[in-house]
Amino acid sequence: MSSASTAAALAESQPRLRGRDAVQQYIGKKMSGAEIFLHALEAEDARVVFGHPGGAVIHVYDEMARVKPNFQHVLVRHEQGGTHAAEGYAKATGQVGTVLVTSGPGATNTVTGIADAFMDSVPIVVFTGQVPMPLIGNDAFQETDTLGVTRSITKHNYLVRSPDDIPRIVHEAYHLARTGRPGPVVVDLPKDVLMAEGVFQFDEEIQMRGYSVPDDCDEIRLHRAVRMIEKSQRPLLYVGGGTINSNAAEVLTEFAHHTNIPVTTSLHGLGAFPEDDPLSLGMLGMHGMWWANQAVQHADLIIAVGARFDDRVTGMVDRWAPHAAIIHIEIDKSCISKNIYADLAFNADVKSVLEQLRPLVKPKKVKRWLNKIQDWRDECPLTYADDGELRPQYVLEKLRARSGGDAVVCTDVGQNQMWAAQYLKFTQPRTHITSGGLGTMGFSLPAALGAGFGLRAYGIDKTVISINGDGGFMMNAQELAVASAHGIPLKVVIMNNNFLGMVRQWQELFHENRFSHTDLTDTNPDFVQLARASRCAALRAERPDQVDDVIEKAWKINDRPVVMEFRVVKEEMVFPMVPAGKSSDEMITSRHAPETFV
Repeated sequence: MSSASTAAALAESQPRLRGRDAVQQYIGKKMSGAEIFLHALEAEDARVVFGHPGGAVIHVYDEMARVKPNFQHVLVRHEQGGTHAAEGYAKATGQVGTVLVTSGPGATNTVTGIADAFMDSVPIVVFTGQVPMPLIGNDAFQETDTLGVTRSITKHNYLVRSPDDIPRIVHEAYHLARTGRPGPVVVDLPKDVLMAEGVFQFDEEIQMRGYSVPDDCDEIRLHRAVRMIEKSQRPLLYVGGGTINSNAAEVLTEFAHHTNIPVTTSLHGLGAFPEDDPLSLGMLGMHGMWWANQAVQHADLIIAVGARFDDRVTGMVDRWAPHAAIIHIEIDKSCISKNIYADLAFNADVKSVLEQLRPLVKPKKVKRWLNKIQDWRDECPLTYADDGELRPQYVLEKLRARSGGDAVVCTDVGQNQMWAAQYLKFTQPRTHITSGGLGTMGFSLPAALGAGFGLRAYGIDKTVISINGDGGFMMNAQELAVASAHGIPLKVVIMNNNFLGMVRQWQELFHENRFSHTDLTDTNPDFVQLARASRCAALRAERPDQVDDVIEKAWKINDRPVVMEFRVVKEEMVFPMVPAGKSSDEMITSRHAPETFV
């Protein structure tokens, strides 16, 4: 073996340096802004970058080929898909997702993903190319006011004016994205700044005037919370996605077990508390469990943990939880008493507050309360027809049985999303990934792609399942080929009812069966052929007796994605359901006369 080969083999055998250690050798050296940018990403331990090249960032891609940084770049087929992939990466790993795109349409194509991350508190940093500084404002080719476009949907955004500023701004961007209430940050990179020469400097200390992470958790508030909990007879923990962002799932579970307080979760809170636990009520809200919503309406104390009381949870706010005092633990001060008044609020990190509160609270005797909740469970359990037709709920139950509840599940938006939330029973944090606040169709597949890359980057061995309706799947189906090219073994589920199912449900219930432009029969492709054209495995089930065989075959394929199309009943609806303008205890539990609810 030559000395060069020996050196290369030795280098491969050494553990790769991460973070600041990886860039120590470059500090103080002159280089182009593009190279500074790559080393700044290395300093943040950005392990995967989802991107698409273009003229404004071509120098970054040129340096990428020359420098070969220690992160993986994934060429996505659409910038929106790349942004959702960064969200999936962030949600699955708890790390910051990274996106790199060009100016103009490259930047504007990321807007939906940025808005989605902003609504759902997902830490991503989106780097956008920009025309050279002297051309900004002159309607130059592929120019967009990216800062103006994204100002209202980011925690912060930057226009970089000098190559020397790149390391500091990148460092601040990642810090902003991950701390406090997580969210997206945009960094706009003019082409001439990337071409100019600068000096690479890296300072771990961050000094940002006006930005700090709140910690409003004093002893007086803690003891007041204890008294409220001790006084309550019908307490309830309402848990949101902030609990998972705070890495507080274990602490929350200990708190619930210690106090005997039952737990209901928002859509994003699924997995924060194990749903196979006797204290779990599952999801509350618009398509939540009947018993969870009944518990809310009869509770005398609600402890909201990392939740923001959004309209899909509360329905009519003036009739929500009419008998309950509210304790609100929330990192984002703007969410406190915004929708529902908080009698006591902690503007602080969820994990920190629960850790301080737990030893002060004594276990509660709430057997009568738990028995009442059980009565509501028995009164209105989740059901679906067993009539020989292929029903989506049946498919989901079979998927859960095969995965053992140990998969990372990315759902799209619509009926498939709600059925998954109802039937999959999540028991671990970061195993349920979905688009909540923005409700973005086309989210699941690229988010699953990102989750797959993230788990691989951090050595986590979990199956990733992407659950889609036929309508949402087609919105970002192009990313299937990316998963195939990289051997990401996604299990892609398409619940094909040839309709925009949730809109169809509303049209049947509230619009006298006027199915206006929701029938997809004439425009849907053959999903099996589409998957095979993208070099994926593809399977189909049309009857219940075919489901087990399809799932078993899919689980044996681990070198590429496999698409499972389930041709389900088109008329199936998601129940229970709180109609618009109704309170949480006015749920539809089956088909009713539409005029009753208009």
